[in-house]
Amino acid sequence: MKEYFLLSPEITYLNHGSFGACPRPIFDNYQHWQLALEKDPVQFIVNDGPKYLKKSKSALAQFLNCSPTDFFFTQNPTFAVNIIMRSLKLKLGDEILSTNHEYGALSKMWKFYEKQSGVKFIPQEISLPVESKEKMLEQFWSGYSEKTKAIFINHMSSATALLFPVQEICDKARALGIITIIDGAHIPAHIPLNIATLNPDYYTGALHKWMLTPKGSSFLYVKKEHQKFLDPLVVSWGYDNGNVENQFLDYHEQQGTRDISAFLTVPIALKFLAENEWKDRAAQCRKLVRDNYNKLCNLVGTNPICPISDEFLGQMASIPVITSEPLALKQ
Repeated sequence: MKEYFLLSPEITYLNHGSFGACPRPIFDNYQHWQLALEKDPVQFIVNDGPKYLKKSKSALAQFLNCSPTDFFFTQNPTFAVNIIMRSLKLKLGDEILSTNHEYGALSKMWKFYEKQSGVKFIPQEISLPVESKEKMLEQFWSGYSEKTKAIFINHMSSATALLFPVQEICDKARALGIITIIDGAHIPAHIPLNIATLNPDYYTGALHKWMLTPKGSSFLYVKKEHQKFLDPLVVSWGYDNGNVENQFLDYHEQQGTRDISAFLTVPIALKFLAENEWKDRAAQCRKLVRDNYNKLCNLVGTNPICPISDEFLGQMASIPVITSEPLALKQ
């Protein structure tokens, strides 16, 4: 597959999880939309763009198994979760249960919210190495109290590359009447995702990682019962226009002048994945991880952070490295 990608031949790219890598056929489609915008800006932004966006959303909705009227595109999951944070109607003393494995930018965001609102953010410790899914759930729920009103948890951790048992957490939270906010940045086209089965209140995922779209392409799904309470992070043309039926999408999709080209590449990205038998290739990648995890840990004298199985691992894994200068090593 190497010839499809635009990556420099001078580097070996091991950080796909952070920013992804876009194959040329998808990138060409991206530039096609950018050129269409520049050729006739008014026609594209006012008339044609919304039609193309609807087509792209329909393709993604089928892939995610949800309605296209229940989500909108954002540039990244951090932007998406900020929208939720700004609209949460929690009270002083309420608690948001989370883990110590969450994405750094979003942990900072919840700390900001904690200071602003008096709502307590609980980053429950999930110890390493992970022993079992049951132990993870036990440790997570030990942070629950009667004050817990919302759960924020990553589907797969950016920090540790661990898969979390979000289905079990969503099911129990629903029974307890707790709001679930799932950060699925690493999930679309990486791990099978069925929104209808998972049934979260909120779910955000990045498409520019494992779905291979251009950078700045993500989505936020919101369960229907919460849509009317979700305020737009950017108030623009869609606000208060009297369209009660589509208020949710009007509030969050109509933002005037912006380049939606990355959002429009979803159909060609899904076509690219299907034509290149991506499920089989992803399975090969997962096998590479499983077959080599111990070997790589042995090279640096450490141990895997979890049992080596599909229950915890996808196409990436975290290898502990002992160093007195972690930032220097990172650079």
